This record gives sequence, C-alpha cells and structure tokens, in this order.
Amino acid sequence: MGPVDYVVVEFPGNRMTGEGFPLLVDLVDRGIIRILDLTFVRKDADGSVTALEIADLNGDGRLDLAVFEGARSGLLGRDDLEAAAAAVEPGNSAALLVYENLWAAPFAAALRRGGAQLVASGRLPVQALLAALEATEAASG
Repeated sequence: MGPVDYVVVEFPGNRMTGEGFPLLVDLVDRGIIRILDLTFVRKDADGSVTALEIADLNGDGRLDLAVFEGARSGLLGRDDLEAAAAAVEPGNSAALLVYENLWAAPFAAALRRGGAQLVASGRLPVQALLAALEATEAASG
C-alpha cells in the first residue's frame, strides 16, 4: 500500500464550481491515487456541522458528483468531520478527501524488501514554498 494523505478544501460561501473534479477523476483513472474517502461538510453560521450527500451539492443541476458515490472506506468518523470543520469558517463548506498515493506503493514495497523503513515524512505548505521561491527569485534578480 502507498502512503495515505488527506486534504480539507474549503469552499467559501458554499460555492463549488466543480472545476477540480475532472482532474481528480483523471488522477484515479491514471492509477496515481485511489480515493479512500470523500466527504463534504457544511459549517453553519452558528458553528453546527452537517455532512452533505455527494450529489448536486448546490442544487443547480450542474455539478454531478455521482462518480464519487461510495468513496467511503470507513476510516473517517464523526470526530474527523468535526476536526475538518474546525478549519472551516462558518457559512462555508468543505471537502475532506482521503487518498492513497498509488504511485508510491511499488517504491515503498521495494524499500521494505530491502529492509528500509520510513522514519519521517511531512509536507511543505504551498504558501511557504511559493514565498521561498519568490524570495530566491528576488535575491537573484
């Protein structure tokens, strides 16, 4: 099995364009990732959290997420939804995506067969990476 990651993506004002969903499907179709869980939550103005069905989330008939129906591994519980919602501003919604990095599974298996083990891992925040690149560019220019 490859490494498993999660992301929480906030949609201000509960507005989802669906622009990213075909790209997500492409990642799955090409065998780069496997979606383990995809759940949507809404955080109301009073802070209450509601799990949303995967479907036409805004009711306008344009955003069909039926392709993601059944993306539930059982890994996520109500406490995970609450934790994800804690990162979201009231009045907004969010997607909580848990996925396996299939691309890394053969590499990880080869390392394990050779006796190696993962001792640390992490992720650089995109904002920090962009800031560092801009600083480097400014210093060299």
